[in-house]
Amino acid sequence: MTELAEPKRARGRPRKTENERDDGNRRQALIAAAARLFHLKGYDATSTREIAAQVGMQPGSPFYHFGNKQDLLLAVMVEGMKQAIERQRAACAAQGQDLSAREQLRTLIRNQFDVLLGPDSDFIPVMLYEWRSLNDAQRQTITRIKDDYEAAWNPVLQALHNKGQLRAPVGLARLMIFGALNWSVQWYEAPSATAPSSPTRRATLDELTESALQLFLRDDAPAPAA
Repeated sequence: MTELAEPKRARGRPRKTENERDDGNRRQALIAAAARLFHLKGYDATSTREIAAQVGMQPGSPFYHFGNKQDLLLAVMVEGMKQAIERQRAACAAQGQDLSAREQLRTLIRNQFDVLLGPDSDFIPVMLYEWRSLNDAQRQTITRIKDDYEAAWNPVLQALHNKGQLRAPVGLARLMIFGALNWSVQWYEAPSATAPSSPTRRATLDELTESALQLFLRDDAPAPAA
């Protein structure tokens, strides 16, 4: 009797079942809902019951995906930083390889404003506001991801420093730039026809980017010493 050949195993990871895909989608929905509510109300004032209700889950369902509310907060911050890294990579890649250091910094700053103030911008403000709510191990996790994000800025700032265009030493400049940009979540509101005279509503994100460049860069490098 002829033996039947064993069916070939598919290469790569096995396909997820429908239930596994649904679980992944529900987890992401919980993260997005938590980001919105943490941003709007604050971490302490938001309950997991409210987060579950936002995505049509039972009150205890979030604990199927996360051990506790603090783990959900960490997931919000990790997701925000991962999105920021991908958006930064895409923004830099779209500009090509031939930009001056000043133009590269413009791209980085404009992307940072978009991450902080643009559409779907709940995640990073939560990280800025709710950092104190993480435990030490969770803070270390976020710090590692944040360092990866900021690493792209270092060679650009160093190039500007080498040309005499940066107004401060590289390390200090990076801290001050991020401090200034991140603080914009406290005061910025997008331009609005209903309040055109409000100072914080007059500037677009492009205009904020140009203002930031003027604050931190010299227009011309100083003349070399004789």
